[in-house]
Amino acid sequence: MRCIFVGIEYVGKSTLIELLHNYYQHLKLNTHLDDHFTIPDASLSPASRDVLVGLPDDIKERMQRMQIQYHVDVIKNYPNTLISGWHIEEAIYSAMYGTDSESPYYGNYHYGFQRLYESQVLEAHLPDIVLIHMTASNAAISERMHDSPHQYQIIQEKDISEIKQRFEEEVNKSLFTQKGRRIVLDTTDKSPQESLDELLEQTEPLITIGELAIRSLPVPDGDYRVEYKNGVRQIIPV
Repeated sequence: MRCIFVGIEYVGKSTLIELLHNYYQHLKLNTHLDDHFTIPDASLSPASRDVLVGLPDDIKERMQRMQIQYHVDVIKNYPNTLISGWHIEEAIYSAMYGTDSESPYYGNYHYGFQRLYESQVLEAHLPDIVLIHMTASNAAISERMHDSPHQYQIIQEKDISEIKQRFEEEVNKSLFTQKGRRIVLDTTDKSPQESLDELLEQTEPLITIGELAIRSLPVPDGDYRVEYKNGVRQIIPV
């Protein structure tokens, strides 16, 4: 399944992506995980993140544009792609905070490529692309913000309602939504595992028959290996 996770900061995208990655790994399926579209990229070293925040806006915008375009081909070429934010996050956070001198986001952003990125993906006629719009109540976002603050927080608490509305509007414009390739997950009062179970259930109509068959395989909770004996596939706990 090729997944694009979008939603306001603190909604649980990174946590759910990690759980889905582990789920696929347990089924002996490879994933391609890209959770690095928020500025500054959380996968960078602390020193690199500090440098990135201080770069001029035009460099940051060009960098984002290049990596967003590059991931069109990533989605096309890698099964079980797990991408967080991608083009939708950039459009919303640049519009909200591009002129804020305290924000790492950039101004002078030209909105005009979002549907182009999507059309390039859709032209590949992929059978399992899914846009996953994650949301939560204002109170839940605020509580998480206070309980586990991010070092480089993007959103401001007073903007939670507006940002959620902007995500809703942008997701509704998406060509993936228009093609019936969207699901919505509300993580309010749900554990990460409950959200993963809901994601798997909601995506069943959108995945390939091959993935549905693999999901249905009985596998041990712990580690195991796969062996063949007389042409029969066997799962051996280790």
